[in-house]
Amino acid sequence: MKIRPANPADVPALFHIRTSVRENHLSCQQLAGLGITEASIAEMISSAPCAWVAIVDDQVVAFSMIDIAEASLFAAFVLPSYEGMGLGAELVHAAEEELFRHHREIWLETAAESRAAGFYRHLEWGNESKAEGDQIRLTKTRP
Repeated sequence: MKIRPANPADVPALFHIRTSVRENHLSCQQLAGLGITEASIAEMISSAPCAWVAIVDDQVVAFSMIDIAEASLFAAFVLPSYEGMGLGAELVHAAEEELFRHHREIWLETAAESRAAGFYRHLEWGNESKAEGDQIRLTKTRP
């Protein structure tokens, strides 16, 4: 396993991963409706260190993304066949490091009753508060 910063050439793999997950699944069309396209993600990756990928056997199998200006972790996804290998934790750690270079407190939102919520709590995200719909907001403070 290798973790490295993402580059624009990784974008098709990021979309493959994002549309392959079992929980919080969105199609390419749904993502586009939210303004998330291959072009917009490539632009983000080109303009700032905001995404990391996990490589296993020369294949991108997981990624994380942040919004530095907003101090948020907004994506961490792993191909289902690679879950349970510690990739998600490593990618979240890489994202946290970059966010903490710019902010004292960082945040994310996820569904309250999701596996992801438990995953983030396990990684010491806390200070839970209600967000829109079934979402919760978790924060983490720089160590």
